[in-house]
Amino acid sequence: MKNLNLTFYAFAGISSMPVTLLAGQFQPEKKSIDKQHPNVVLIVADDLGYGDLSCYGADAIQTPGMDRIANEGIRFTRGFCTAATSTPSRYSVMTGKYPWTNPDAKILPGNAALIIDTSAITLPKVMKQAGYVTGSVGKWHIGLGDGNVDWNERVYPGASEIGYDYSFIQAATNDRVPCVFLENNIVVGLDPNDPLYVDYRKNFSGEPTGKDNPELLYNQKPSFGHDQSIVNGISRIGYMKGGGKALWKDENIADSIVTHAIDFIKENKEKPFFMYFATNDVHVPRFPHDRFRGKNPMGVRGDAIEQFDWSVGQLMKTLDEMGLTENTLIILSSDNGPVVDDGYADRAVELLGDHKPAGPLRGNKYSAFEGGTRIPAIVHWPKEIKQAAVSDALVSQIDWFASLASLTNSRLPEGSAPDSYDYLDTWIGKSKEDRPWVIEQALNKALSVRTKDWKYIEPSVGSAIMEYEKIETGYSPEPQLYDMTKVYEEGNKALQHPEIVFQLQGILKGVRDHTIKAK
Repeated sequence: MKNLNLTFYAFAGISSMPVTLLAGQFQPEKKSIDKQHPNVVLIVADDLGYGDLSCYGADAIQTPGMDRIANEGIRFTRGFCTAATSTPSRYSVMTGKYPWTNPDAKILPGNAALIIDTSAITLPKVMKQAGYVTGSVGKWHIGLGDGNVDWNERVYPGASEIGYDYSFIQAATNDRVPCVFLENNIVVGLDPNDPLYVDYRKNFSGEPTGKDNPELLYNQKPSFGHDQSIVNGISRIGYMKGGGKALWKDENIADSIVTHAIDFIKENKEKPFFMYFATNDVHVPRFPHDRFRGKNPMGVRGDAIEQFDWSVGQLMKTLDEMGLTENTLIILSSDNGPVVDDGYADRAVELLGDHKPAGPLRGNKYSAFEGGTRIPAIVHWPKEIKQAAVSDALVSQIDWFASLASLTNSRLPEGSAPDSYDYLDTWIGKSKEDRPWVIEQALNKALSVRTKDWKYIEPSVGSAIMEYEKIETGYSPEPQLYDMTKVYEEGNKALQHPEIVFQLQGILKGVRDHTIKAK
């Protein structure tokens, strides 16, 4: 890791004195700030689509928790993540960097090393430096440790090393081992007499798998892949042995993370806090609690959306009870677009009916088309947002970093969050300023440039349809240009408008070369 001398400025109404820090030893000093500063809660769902919320037009499901935030805040119709898959988009939120700048920012196994340099300035470090108590609860999926983790010891580096005072997290996704929680870098409930081992290359002798022992899959069976180690009657990706007392039950995951998030709020109600609340819903395997299962006509995918909505409602209820709602900035979004069949035979496709998870958009998770990266995005802050609104401003999650730095009056060291820009006024409704462009990344790493009116998808190699997921990828060896005033990506206009193609290619080159800025 590089050792660079960085100067970090905090102007949160406390001091204008620069704090010179050695980046490789970056341990932010807590500042004392008053309660005038808002609490900040980032809520990130998993695989929740643009069309999956009733406030975005869904008829087959009701989402009162999220609808409340929308009806009291600002609902964005052109909000984007940076990538159509989980790890890359989450990496961008934490670092303010596009994922394609880091070759390790790809869908990770559960034993992957932490892909964020611990010397880097991260979003939680900025919030911590500004005087906030920082917490991460729920899905992680940006790696832990150095690639050779001993799960029976303190995992280092982890959430605390990139700036979180408190963490209660899943290492990766719930369809990947290890199927345990870590609290402050330590596996929760682990019995030292039953050590935990994880491997993604080969199985442990004598351990059953979904492929060889389908009779043990009493909760859910795979539709493709996902046939390795079995936990809670569901087979996963990867192999695991031991750790019996620490293993989660899928139906209790939402309750677990909500409980720890509420505890974090209550314990820090007297001081400004920053919480990254990343839920498991609606990622596969979808196995919600009995309270929700069987309630929605779309089956377990619909049930999981309702469970996520309940989670949001519980956080709101807690903020209400603590008298914190008025001055808490909530940003609710998803990590990428939706997917229906993503590896488990849960009848999500059969029961979908007329529901369109991506709404009117083309493509889904993984795709270069709009449905892969255009996501629900809702902001709630009663103290500043006095009137509910729907905004068509072009915004991107990558700007949360610089915008929250602006909120806390923090000056970022040069080189940190290089792709993030301050659009705070747009996010909280004080401005209608668009980002001039957003950059989107598909599963095959093909990039797109999206402006208010146009979308350019660079040429790439790959199948037009994902075989198992039945998703349009948007991959093509030819340049693609779509008129986005029509909403739906239809009719490639590249040949008709070469001048627009040239302009958007120039933007993409400038972003890659860091020769142009979004603001």
